[in-house]
Amino acid sequence: MSRLSNRLKNRFKKPATPRAPHQSAKAGQAPGSVQYVGEIKVREPALTVFDFDDKELAEVTFKTLEESRTYQKQHKNIWLNVYGLHDPDVMKEIGGRFNLHPLVLEDIVNTAQRPKFEDYGSYIFVVLKTFNFDADQRDCQPEQISLVLGKEFVLSFQERPTGVFKPIRERIRQRHSLPRRVGVDGVMHALIDAVVDRYFVMVEALSEAVEQLEDELITQSPRDAIPRINHLKHETLELRRGIWPTRETLTAVLRTEEHLISRETLPYFRDIYDHCIHVIEQLDGLRELIGGLLDMHLASVSHRLNNELRLLTIVTTILAPATLITGFFGMNFQYMPWLNRKDGWELAVIAVVVAGILLLGTLLWRQRRTRKGF
Repeated sequence: MSRLSNRLKNRFKKPATPRAPHQSAKAGQAPGSVQYVGEIKVREPALTVFDFDDKELAEVTFKTLEESRTYQKQHKNIWLNVYGLHDPDVMKEIGGRFNLHPLVLEDIVNTAQRPKFEDYGSYIFVVLKTFNFDADQRDCQPEQISLVLGKEFVLSFQERPTGVFKPIRERIRQRHSLPRRVGVDGVMHALIDAVVDRYFVMVEALSEAVEQLEDELITQSPRDAIPRINHLKHETLELRRGIWPTRETLTAVLRTEEHLISRETLPYFRDIYDHCIHVIEQLDGLRELIGGLLDMHLASVSHRLNNELRLLTIVTTILAPATLITGFFGMNFQYMPWLNRKDGWELAVIAVVVAGILLLGTLLWRQRRTRKGF
């Protein structure tokens, strides 16, 4: 039993990663303090700039903060993407250039944030959760994405490169794409849409894991069924905690002033909202299915136990006459029937066998009558 528990712990144990200070490390600090909270997932922050309008595009990547200081804006719109949030100097530099509120910087570097929306007048601030599914560990690894939309700029902050925004970069490189045509609010839509689309991938991955476990429970009862069910239940709950507040966030985005989100882009944001509702409905159905897996497993175990008890009952019933007869002839009386007969032992064996056959036949007959509904 200990070996099995150790294997299960090793199977579902997440690999150790270097960690920044926990949420408790911020206790007592002034509001707006820029201190990173979460896992350090990249060594050095990286900055990528898409400087564009409907005709021209300039794409630049900065590996150091000094390289970015010499860059001059060339076109109307800018999308700045940042990988790595643990360097406070980088975050303060970006906050100073785009006039971000200190509380915005504090929320960006605190990766334990709940998805939220804040309107600061000249720009809006959105926090979302994205997930990466680990097929080996069968879990959803959450990551925080922070977005800032201004009049002519979009800022996106990621903990590490995940590839979630790779299709957006390819789209911006196309001259007649929606982001190039409408501007930064089109980029904002594309970024949020990419995050919500990732939710579908996570739900499908969890659904496949649940269906695989369901098939195993139907054909057999794995010894690690309960830990696997609890693990899937935990991952579904974590995914729901990240997706459910996104619905409220998108509702707030739809109410943003027109100087940040144009009427042309607004229907696309409503489409994202519909996608989010669809994901939540799928997730609720998945939660009910996982809850049914535990009932299925317990019913399977109970059914197998009943079959074993039934077999033991039949064997015990068949052997009951043998126990009775051998106990009867085992009494120490001087005068007992068949003791002086040469065929006494054969008669006793025949009596045992006949009694067992009669009892077995009676059990089968009653079983047949029960199936017929009598």
